[in-house]
Amino acid sequence: MRKGFEGLSGLVETTFQGELTSGAYFVFLNWKRNRMKVLYWDVDGLALWSKRLEKGRFPKPLSDELLMDRKGFLMLLEGVTPKRIQKRFKIS
Repeated sequence: MRKGFEGLSGLVETTFQGELTSGAYFVFLNWKRNRMKVLYWDVDGLALWSKRLEKGRFPKPLSDELLMDRKGFLMLLEGVTPKRIQKRFKIS
């Protein structure tokens, strides 16, 4: 968790080329899963959020998917560990 804007944006650019300025949020957890950094492109530059838990850990991902929807991201921030996610309906 020592990396700042330049280090994290470099990781994103090497892994997801061209996606840094797409408006996506990139979440980084330390190996203890008690610290999180979120990197995203704001209107005119990069923004970096940081959160440290005093007790507990952030949950492990439910799957190996790299993509997470908005609800999953908010649950991760709040510390909610869902056992099953079931959508009632999909608006198309």
